[in-house]
Amino acid sequence: MPLSLLHKRTFILLLAAVTLGFGLVLWEYVGAIFWGVVLAIVFSPLHRRILSRMPRSPNLATLLTLLLCLVVVILPLVLIGVSLVRETAAIYERMSSGNLSLGSYLQQIFDALPPWITPWLEKLHLGSLSELQEKLTEVAVQASKLAAAKAVGLGQNTLGFVVSFGVMLYLMYFLLRDGKVLIQRVREATPLEPAQKHELGSKFTTVIRATVKGNLAVAAAQGALGGLIFWILDIQAATLWAVIMAFLSLLPAVGAGLVWGPVAIYFMATGATAEATILAAYGFLVIGLVDNVLRPLLVGKDTKMPDYIVLISTLGGMAVFGLTGFVLGPAIAALFIATWDMFAGMQRQTEQGALQAAENPPPQKTEPAVAPPAGAPAEPSPSSKEEL
Repeated sequence: MPLSLLHKRTFILLLAAVTLGFGLVLWEYVGAIFWGVVLAIVFSPLHRRILSRMPRSPNLATLLTLLLCLVVVILPLVLIGVSLVRETAAIYERMSSGNLSLGSYLQQIFDALPPWITPWLEKLHLGSLSELQEKLTEVAVQASKLAAAKAVGLGQNTLGFVVSFGVMLYLMYFLLRDGKVLIQRVREATPLEPAQKHELGSKFTTVIRATVKGNLAVAAAQGALGGLIFWILDIQAATLWAVIMAFLSLLPAVGAGLVWGPVAIYFMATGATAEATILAAYGFLVIGLVDNVLRPLLVGKDTKMPDYIVLISTLGGMAVFGLTGFVLGPAIAALFIATWDMFAGMQRQTEQGALQAAENPPPQKTEPAVAPPAGAPAEPSPSSKEEL
């Protein structure tokens, strides 16, 4: 084995080993690192605009961008969280005091069901109100245990959350300030052609920015519109339901309907036909219109991906990666499409080159005839050879 080849393979093995080790070191804060990168990509246009007005103070421009990010993202979340805690506590007090009874609502729905549904409910062992309450009680117990476990875990991991939040802000600061230098170093170290590196980098950045801004805009719009109609119809805990609808709207096409749909069914079952009609029409024509129009406009248009790819990649990403999957899923799908487009282009170039080479073969070289030396006998002609 040549010495240079041995050195090359050893270096590649060392590079893979230290990269894997560095990934293991950072694995504990991979979520903070991911969101630091995402927020830096989202707020980089704002940072460039601020930096253009104070080009001699890059540190101050980065701090102002970070402060605006905190005000725009963190402060609204804190205010919504405070309202959410208040309404949740109020609902808990009403349920504890007996003013809010789940059994009475179930009895109203059960009485309003048509007779042909009863056989289907009996097959599911839900033929009576007591059986239905028993099933719902089991679900509530499991949900309460899960919520309690999550609450305990959150209380125990408060320090870890604070550290992760600090890591995210710290990383975001340096990514905003030194992002161009870091991107250039990554491009230099990536063993691809310059055009391929530029296309993949721009595609990743565009998808991240469009997915975050588009999904958050759709979530905020659907949550606000859903909370508004719940407040108009005097439904208890409108802010709580608005937050739930905003969170579920991360699931395209079906998100917010998981909240307003059952409420409309309850209104219809209890005889509140006007409220049911208003809520159903508002849900389909207003809340659903936001998802059908705004999401393709903000997400699909910039990412240049079909709506069904955005839907499947978002659902699959959230199933695999959790909440971060609504960003990571479409990003992986976009890189998948871009990479295979590059591969198809390389195949087309190879086939075109082979076809051109077959149609225009290179001219064959003919060797010049060498004259026989003086005095040598002449070589007989083919006819004379045949005669011989």
